Amino acid sequence: MTAAGYASVSVASTLIGLKLWAWLATDSVAMLSSLADSLLDLLASGITLFAVKIAISPADREHRFGHGKSEGIAGLVQAVIITGSAGYVCFRAIERLLAPSPVESPSVGVGVMLISLVLTIGLVTFQRFVVRRTGSLAIAADAVHYRADILTNIAVLAAILLSSSWGLHIFDPLLGLLVVALILWSVAIIVREALDVLLDRELPAEDRLRIGEIARAHPEVFGLHDMRTRSAGATKFVQFHLELDPKLSLGDAHTICDAVEREVRQIYPAAEVLIHADPYGLPENRDPF
Repeated sequence: MTAAGYASVSVASTLIGLKLWAWLATDSVAMLSSLADSLLDLLASGITLFAVKIAISPADREHRFGHGKSEGIAGLVQAVIITGSAGYVCFRAIERLLAPSPVESPSVGVGVMLISLVLTIGLVTFQRFVVRRTGSLAIAADAVHYRADILTNIAVLAAILLSSSWGLHIFDPLLGLLVVALILWSVAIIVREALDVLLDRELPAEDRLRIGEIARAHPEVFGLHDMRTRSAGATKFVQFHLELDPKLSLGDAHTICDAVEREVRQIYPAAEVLIHADPYGLPENRDPF
């Protein structure tokens, strides 16, 4: 996961230098919006790298469940920072709408945006690979706004071409506002996923169904109830009650619970599984959902 964090910081730093040069050469609002986005990408990527390093650190005496929720906090911090930049770009775009002006040195802007597209697509491809392997929320959040950056770069490229080739100067601020909308869309996704982790949202229904099927497949399991799940970073936490034959010895019940736990962990290797054995048919209060 840290490799993805370092790659993100490196790409963001490179793009900032290129886009600063291009903005000074073109005076394009769309290019300014892309520069602001890259500046925040660098800050957000730095936060992501820091959060990932904390998240993968092992559990300790004060944090027995690990540090995975640091990724959710990092996602919310990213959202606040990115929203601030979107507001600034929106203000500049409205100014330019009221007084449109041509884009200068368009060839510089076009070249920089093409390089940005190539670098960003490469980074997003690598991030998607890491997220599939680790399930990292912080890397996933980072990838969300870099995916939006791909659309942003295309919009800026279009703005420069429309202004320089056809004299449609108003498209520069208009596409700058489109970039703002894309940024805010990425913020909404980041906030939703961060809150899911921080508020202990249940795992997806298909995961819960699969865990239940695995547990019930054991020949000595009569039923299952009170399943609770959540995730923190790459770690999933799963707990449930198994209904077993009341005549079983404590040792036999323990053996069955261990077997079910191993089966669940074969499908979800990073999961922490806690199983409580109940005598089958024992009346008790159960979760209503």
